[in-house]
Amino acid sequence: MKKKIVICALSIAVIICCAVGGTFAWLTTQTSEVKNTFTIGNIDITLAETTSDFKMIPGETIAKDPVVTVKANSEACWLFVKVTESDNLDSFISYTVDSGWTALTGVSGVYYREVAAVSADTSFDVLTGNAVTVKDTVTKTMMDALTDNTLPTLTFKAYAIQKSGFDTVEAAWAKVSE
Repeated sequence: MKKKIVICALSIAVIICCAVGGTFAWLTTQTSEVKNTFTIGNIDITLAETTSDFKMIPGETIAKDPVVTVKANSEACWLFVKVTESDNLDSFISYTVDSGWTALTGVSGVYYREVAAVSADTSFDVLTGNAVTVKDTVTKTMMDALTDNTLPTLTFKAYAIQKSGFDTVEAAWAKVSE
């Protein structure tokens, strides 16, 4: 009889637990998912020139139009142009770098500008007036002494590096010119 009472009591306890447990409401919640998609940042530049006939005539101006273009959808960047002259260029040609460029202190022939992020192609002339001038002091004797290996040359090369992460233009140049 005690066994029946214990079984009966346990059965009633189980029924009560199930009934009570079924009536409890738990307060729960959850957030919606936050998905982070990382896109690609980019900088794209070109250096082009449309002129190609550079005959020296003393005192004459020669069209020379190197243009650096920061392509559409490029991030903010430091833009550089390096101008390299042959050893004898100063004897024959004069030119000036366009006013939008700043000479990089302590680095000969390197100029820079800060460019904001662009949504469309943005072009920058390198030379003032897109021209160079043959000095009027150049003589026929000087030109006759030139060979294919000694003709004066003027070379341009453009570089760009993201603006973000570089507090100074010098730090940016150090990284881009490695």
